[in-house]
Amino acid sequence: MSYSKWTPYLFLAPALILFLAFTIYPIFASFVLSFQTLDAGSYIFVGLDNYIRLLNDTVFGKAILNTIIILVVQVPIMLFLALVLANALNNQLLKLRGFFRVGFFLPAVTSLVAYSILFSIMLQDAGIINQFLGFFGIGPISWLSSSFWAKASIILAMTWRWTGYNMVIYLAAMQNIPNELYEAASLDGAGKLKQFLHITIPNLKPVILFTAIISTISTLQLFDEPYNLTNGGPADATMTLGLYIYNNGFRYFDFGYASAVAYVVVIMVAILSYFQLKVSGDQ
Repeated sequence: MSYSKWTPYLFLAPALILFLAFTIYPIFASFVLSFQTLDAGSYIFVGLDNYIRLLNDTVFGKAILNTIIILVVQVPIMLFLALVLANALNNQLLKLRGFFRVGFFLPAVTSLVAYSILFSIMLQDAGIINQFLGFFGIGPISWLSSSFWAKASIILAMTWRWTGYNMVIYLAAMQNIPNELYEAASLDGAGKLKQFLHITIPNLKPVILFTAIISTISTLQLFDEPYNLTNGGPADATMTLGLYIYNNGFRYFDFGYASAVAYVVVIMVAILSYFQLKVSGDQ
């Protein structure tokens, strides 16, 4: 059987067509849409009006500030906990390591909506968390109705869900570090802490950078937790960029403005990712 030179392209065509239709086309279409607005049932070109409007939008300013606060607080805490847990579970002397690994990773496979609803129930004024704190004479804390505690609730929920996910990535990378390095360090009198700081972390630098960038991108797109836990409240205290895009697009049907916000997020992701690469010395 003879094959035409176009045969490989025929096999690739379905995936390529789907990629073009559902990835490339929406990217360019939304970019064009960011320069348009809906007027009398049809979209008209308005130039940079949507982007200029962002400069005077106080809710957009709050969304950026809230997103950055959550990013700066939650991502370092989550990655630090993931690193510590991975190091602990990489210990060959630890019993039931498989059980603990699965236990810490399970939150990552739960439904985003389901776990957000679960946390919203647990964090109610009469929820189980306030009841637990009551045994120590603390609270009740207004987790979902206070500006400060509402942000803390989202950070708590995100940390619970994603720490185990990053832990597994670090754990896989740690198992590729040669044991000879630890044995040599031990013979030289280095304790576990020094081994962790001077062997484990330097060898994990590319992986830590990868998880930091991925976590940054995910946090800048944060939507599920604020939508299901607080719906952006109270008084826009937990309004994030992802939720603001959703509200403008699917609540107010202002898709042009929503697209403009989305491209501001793209620019922020690019700048922060470049900054992280620059700081790490990889660029």
